[in-house]
Amino acid sequence: MVKQEKAVVVFSGGQDSTTCLFWAKERFSEVEAITFNYGQRHKQELDCAAEIAKDLNIKHHVLDMSLLNQLAPNALTRDDIAIEEKEGELPTTFVDGRNLLFLTFAAVLAKGIGAKHIVTGVCETDFSGYPDCRDVFVKSLNVTLNLSMDYPFVIDTPLMWLNKAETWALADELDAFDFVRERTLTCYNGVKSDGCGDCPACHLRRKGLQDYLAVRASRGAEV
Repeated sequence: MVKQEKAVVVFSGGQDSTTCLFWAKERFSEVEAITFNYGQRHKQELDCAAEIAKDLNIKHHVLDMSLLNQLAPNALTRDDIAIEEKEGELPTTFVDGRNLLFLTFAAVLAKGIGAKHIVTGVCETDFSGYPDCRDVFVKSLNVTLNLSMDYPFVIDTPLMWLNKAETWALADELDAFDFVRERTLTCYNGVKSDGCGDCPACHLRRKGLQDYLAVRASRGAEV
């Protein structure tokens, strides 16, 4: 049953956040999306998010978070920093404080528009070791936000314990599989759909897709 409540989805236009957008649309009576412009590596992410929000008739807020670009130099905010993953180290794509700030500003917006739910696609299963994608962080911040604004926020994390194959399965259950596959942008190099095929985000997305399609085929479904 759809809750007669309002939700704000933290939205990048990627596979995970778009799946969360469809998830929220099915569960809440009103949904709005919030996207952050923090000087990310490619503007295509912002354009993709705007296009999807428009096509799904979702009110879309874009906030200027350019200060984050100044404070946290990394491979997602600097063209001269290579995208790398080294054993025992956080990937160079980790942006310090990003989810902390994004969820906090989303909460400020949510309270202002009377929304109690904040939906985010963070995940502890395929999370590359990012500390601000952990369930314990989200639960801690949820308490802090409630106390700081004296408001009953609920941070919903529908993907928290799903791997990428299971995230594809969820999109399929929501009748959004083709939309997510064709319209979203996960690639660190700004290429829509299946992406560049070379960056870590594309490798993770492709492996999850292949794993899910194999499961779906084994069940006799048409691929």
